[in-house]
Amino acid sequence: MKNVLSWILITFLTVSLLNNCFSNSVQKEIREKASFLAELRKLYSSGDPSKWPKPILDPEAVPHFSEIGHLPEIQLPADNPYSEDKALLGKTLFYDPRLSQSNQIACASCHDPELGWCDNRTFSFGHDRQLGTRNAMSILNVAYARSLFWDGRAASLEEQSEMPIRDEREMNGHIDLAAGKIAKIKGYEILFEKAFGDKMVSKDRISKAIATFERTIKSGTSKFDQFIDGKADVYSDDELMGLHLFRTKAQCMNCHSSGYFSNNDFENVGTSLLGSKEEDLGRYLVTKNPEDAGKFRVPGLREVSRTGPWMHNGSMTTLTEVIMFYSKGNPEHSQKRSTVHQGITLASEKSGFVRLLDLTDEETAQLEAFLRTLSTKPERVLPPALPR
Repeated sequence: MKNVLSWILITFLTVSLLNNCFSNSVQKEIREKASFLAELRKLYSSGDPSKWPKPILDPEAVPHFSEIGHLPEIQLPADNPYSEDKALLGKTLFYDPRLSQSNQIACASCHDPELGWCDNRTFSFGHDRQLGTRNAMSILNVAYARSLFWDGRAASLEEQSEMPIRDEREMNGHIDLAAGKIAKIKGYEILFEKAFGDKMVSKDRISKAIATFERTIKSGTSKFDQFIDGKADVYSDDELMGLHLFRTKAQCMNCHSSGYFSNNDFENVGTSLLGSKEEDLGRYLVTKNPEDAGKFRVPGLREVSRTGPWMHNGSMTTLTEVIMFYSKGNPEHSQKRSTVHQGITLASEKSGFVRLLDLTDEETAQLEAFLRTLSTKPERVLPPALPR
């Protein structure tokens, strides 16, 4: 009996000791985590990016890298300076469906301010209800893009603004005919005179006015902007860890850098689906360089939670899906990596930036929490009264 009691006592003491050790270990881990988060919060909200932890970058990303932060001042082209009158004219034209052949489709049809300046559709409807072939990119912060469209076929907003007008699937018009229609509208005379000094309507002036308006479509101050400016308590712990993961383990900074959250380059992330009915050759259609097959422009991430669905083909409907796609390194289907186009064999060479990250469910949620801090509340934009 004494032996049994002795063993019970020993067992009790051993369990108590182990529980105490475990409790101490857990408490230590909690303290260390709290200390780590407190230090990260202090560094990232310091207002001084030089104090931030060093980002994890691939060597290939370094030439295109600049630190994330606030949006810089917009650089205006010398041949198209800003004026309020020109922006107002551009806004009016942006909303005017008479630029289209059917008089039914305006720029604002696919770029709705209430829908993040896109239309939240996989593909947009155009002339005769035709579907487009790519997802309509948001034009929020488009002034910071060095080239336009998913394939970069336009080098400036002035060049871009007339392309949807003449696209058969979109507005199916002709910029010269569109200019002629606008010139016949008496109410436009005063707008052109205020914007350009006289009443003359031309395709060049229409392009410049729309481009001027589009450069005004810029994000306001986001939660991220407030946090890095010193409002340390505005971020939750998950949002803070998401920011840190974005710059380190998740390696998002390889492509999504600068205040625009894009390196303005073109990357192949393995979504071109070559050899299938849904194939898209991407930038190759512009450059005819086989190395560009399947490459698309890296979009900026500001307002990303408002501008889905995502990818050039609108194939992803949640941010969680997008993050998991990159976490798994996009294991492409081998049969969808090559095609023959106009007698030329093309292959999809996925970027080395896209590789297995193996993020945990918690890290995925933290990254999404951070990405949502890059968005701002929608501003109410009143459509202008169209001239008659």
